[in-house]
Amino acid sequence: MARSAAQAKEAGPVLLSIGQVLAKLTPEFPELTPSKLRFLEEQGLVSPSRTPSGYRKFSAADLERLKLVLGMQRDHYMPLKVIREHLADLDAGLSPLLPGSGPALPNMLSTGRKYTREELLRESGASSQLLSDAVSASLLPAAELFDEEALRMLGALVELGRRGIEPRHLRTLRAATQRELGLIESAVAPLAHRRDASGRAKTVDTAQEIARQLDVVRASLLRVGLDRLLP
Repeated sequence: MARSAAQAKEAGPVLLSIGQVLAKLTPEFPELTPSKLRFLEEQGLVSPSRTPSGYRKFSAADLERLKLVLGMQRDHYMPLKVIREHLADLDAGLSPLLPGSGPALPNMLSTGRKYTREELLRESGASSQLLSDAVSASLLPAAELFDEEALRMLGALVELGRRGIEPRHLRTLRAATQRELGLIESAVAPLAHRRDASGRAKTVDTAQEIARQLDVVRASLLRVGLDRLLP
């Protein structure tokens, strides 16, 4: 057995295939797919090695990097450009603040009171299980403190739950929202290179306006669908 361990050490670090990476990460990030892994590689967020046959192989460092990227997307709704810059700072040996604690877009839109888990449950009337289910479905972040948006979300989930709609049913809705965020990110990209306060404010204003118009489109589609559904 000692010889086998020595041989494994000489063989180098264990590398994972796409399938093995998915097996390790999908319990925490259920929306992860092979195509999304390839997309993250195309965007320069992870750089797995290749076998002579061209198959991707991921190291332990690649796995941790993917966890960081996926966590920033899920918990902080960070645009890929911001995530890429954060990773570049880490690669350069810097210690940047986690995006979301600085002037990134989601934090600029999030203000107001903070709630502990107990306060959030009390204010929303939700059960602890509902909150856990919402976190598992990536509708809410796994955090110690929650903001007003989280309270509104959990309150809505309480009402939906009374009608048989559970957080797990809303994963596709969250995926659609992520696609909308991608549209907004693309639209504000020409403004994102400006680092001054005026440029950041313009980016936020533009993003908010696009989000409002997307709300109009979404609400209109729902109304039209309801007219067809209901006699």
